[in-house]
Formats: sequence, C-alpha cells, structure tokens
Amino acid sequence: MTTVIPPPHPGVLVRYRRMLPITEDTPALTLGEGDTPLVQSVAIGRELGCRLYFKLEGCNPTGSFKDRGMVMAVAKAVEAGNRAVVCASTGNTAASAAAYAARAGLESLVVLPEGGIAAGKLAQAFAYGARVISVRGSFDTCLRLVRELGQHHPVGIVNSINPFRLEGQKTAAFEICDVLGDAPDFLALPIGNAGNITAYWRGFRQYYEQGGASQTPRLLGFQAEGAAPLVLGRPVAEPRTVASAIKIGDPASRDGALRARDESEGIIAAVSDDEILAAYRDLARQEGLFVEPASATGVAGLRRLHREQRVALQGKTVVCVLTGNGLKDPDCAVREHTPASLSPIEPTLAAIEAHLGW
Repeated sequence: MTTVIPPPHPGVLVRYRRMLPITEDTPALTLGEGDTPLVQSVAIGRELGCRLYFKLEGCNPTGSFKDRGMVMAVAKAVEAGNRAVVCASTGNTAASAAAYAARAGLESLVVLPEGGIAAGKLAQAFAYGARVISVRGSFDTCLRLVRELGQHHPVGIVNSINPFRLEGQKTAAFEICDVLGDAPDFLALPIGNAGNITAYWRGFRQYYEQGGASQTPRLLGFQAEGAAPLVLGRPVAEPRTVASAIKIGDPASRDGALRARDESEGIIAAVSDDEILAAYRDLARQEGLFVEPASATGVAGLRRLHREQRVALQGKTVVCVLTGNGLKDPDCAVREHTPASLSPIEPTLAAIEAHLGW
C-alpha cells in the first residue's frame, strides 16, 4: 500500500505571492496561516434577514487574525537583517509575534499595559519564549515606547504601524472573494488599532482592480462604547471595555480606517459591552462558534444597525469577521459560560434523569 503524504499548507506568502510585496530575499516563512473557514450562519443570519457568513480567523495558528500580517512582518524583518522584533500589545499581537519570531529564529520583545491582557494570550507569549515587559499605562503608552525603542535599536517593530502587517492581513479579503466567487455586499468587523479594517479595504480594492471581484463591499466597523475614538472623533485617554483586544484609545491606523469607511460608503459605530457579551454568548450557543469577546463586536454591531434600520441587510450577502478564538480569554469564558457551581450527583441513571427533569 502506497502512503500518500499531502503537501504542506503553503501559507499566505506562497499562496498570494504575486499580490504581495515579496522579493527573492523574502523567506517563505509559514506556520500554515490563512485559508480559514467561511461558515454560513444558521441562526443569526435568519434573525438579520441576510445571507450571513462568519470568517473564522481564530483558526489561524496562534488563534487570531494577527498571524496573516505577522508572517509578512517577521519575514521582512528577517530579510532586513533584524535579530529581534518588538511589539506593543493587548494580547493577540504578542502571541503571534512571539510564535513567528520563534519560527524564524529571532528574539521577540513584548511591551504590554499592566493588567490589560487576557490570560490566554499572555500565556501564549511566554510559551513562545517572548521577553515580556509590563508597563504602567495604556496600550497607547506601550506603542509610544515601542516606537522609541525602534528609533534607538536595530529591532523590527511588528505592530500594524509596520506596512507589511497590513499587506499580510489583506489576504483575508482575497480568500473571501475566492470562496464566495465575488466580494460580499457588506463586511462587518471589530475595530481596535484599526489596522484590520484598513487592510481588508486594501485587499478588496486590489482584487476588484485586478478583476478578481465585480464589486467592493461596504465596510461596517464597530468599536466598544468605552473605547470608541473613531466614533467620538477624539482619542480616549482611559479606554474601558470587556473586549480587551479592542481596548485602544488612539488607533495607530486611524486615517486608514476612516478612509476605508468613506471610500466604501460604510459605517463606523459603537456598541455596548452588554451587546458584545450577548453576541458572544449567542455565537457559541446558537452557531457553535466560540470566540473571544472582541470577535463578537461585529455581530453586536450588525444587530444594532439592523434594529436602528441604519442599513438594509435584507437579502444581502454579509461576512462577519470573527477575529480570535474563545480560549484567548478564558476568564471571560468561565464568567459568561460556566455555572457558578457544579454540584456532583449520585452515579445512577435515576439521578441523572431527575437532574434533567426527564
């Protein structure tokens, strides 16, 4: 019997090489990122009256969408001769940077706000060997320090201020068009540092201009009410939200996000933490999709726009980006999904039937 060994997953740098700023000196770095599932909704889409699909970015190697951009940024850091990479992070960037740096043989440095990172993400950064520094201050303070570090030392900054990050992240737009056969009518996603909405718009525009799609979608970006600088039109000094991944008061990619909104004739709006948590629970219980709280922000936003009749979703094709896996924030999972107590019962069928009320 002949054993057939499947070819390895090429990763986004190989799959979309012709669409990316890759040279002969760019290493073909990969952990098998990209090619994440696009799953049709069975419940929430019916509620909204549209053909709703979820882009499951939590299926990337480190559990978030960050891997798409990080593989590009770290590959370019290797190409540039950097021996280390550095990032400021609320969690997902730290995990991704540390993983790809380990894969590439580079040192990784992570600067994070004190008490501002979910346990699952912090554990990942340590597991991948990152040197982690906790700073008294917000994410924006951390990013300022990272910029200064990059000015004084030969390290590669791999936050979304690095243009190669956005180049990698735009590949998710390519995949959506490839699977659907065209761009959707709407794309909904959370906004934190604003790089992802900027990257998606870049990707959809590029595919449209090169004939890969007949249209571009309207982009619907959502922030948490306690961390909504793009909605308020000013930085938020002390952002607050249960969705730690988007708890950012002064987005580095602000201009790109606003341009994406305006050029796509889209909307950037805010939703409450209660709305985010309701969507978080419903994605798990109605759709079988376990995400971190920030990932549910797009669903919360779609519901609000639908309720307020700000967009006509009826009969439209809508893609909602679920940015990270639920195990990224285990504390929230325990708090929102687990009963306060789980008392044991006797090990008999009768006891189980009585407990279930059968």
